[in-house]
Amino acid sequence: MAGIDLVDETFIAADPARVAAVVADQRRWREWFPGLKLTVFMDRGIQGIRWSVTGSFVGSTEIWLEEFSDGVILHYYLRVEPTRSGTDSTPVPYPDTPAGFRAAAKERVKAAHRGKQVFWALKDELEGSREVGADAATSRDS
Repeated sequence: MAGIDLVDETFIAADPARVAAVVADQRRWREWFPGLKLTVFMDRGIQGIRWSVTGSFVGSTEIWLEEFSDGVILHYYLRVEPTRSGTDSTPVPYPDTPAGFRAAAKERVKAAHRGKQVFWALKDELEGSREVGADAATSRDS
């Protein structure tokens, strides 16, 4: 089992093609996933991207974009294990002990908080000054 197996989602009231373009912007990846090197292994265009992950963790991550109502549900998946010191691809699973489970849980919480910060900031950016409940099309100020 991966050290971190995280699933999350955020609704963004913005044009799905616009959200997909931001997700595909490689300049953002380093900021979104610090300490990780991402290699695209499935570019699904308007439906998102899947990456192989190396660096401080090894595994995979994905952003799947599902059109919904007047926007998109951004589904975020992160399945990784820590890497051995001095390598960026040799996994070192958390020990199958209470301390190992606590260490993995601590990293999951950290990754979950980081994901929320990243994707809520993206939501704020793409929704602009849209009022809650207003149509996404009526708030294209960004």
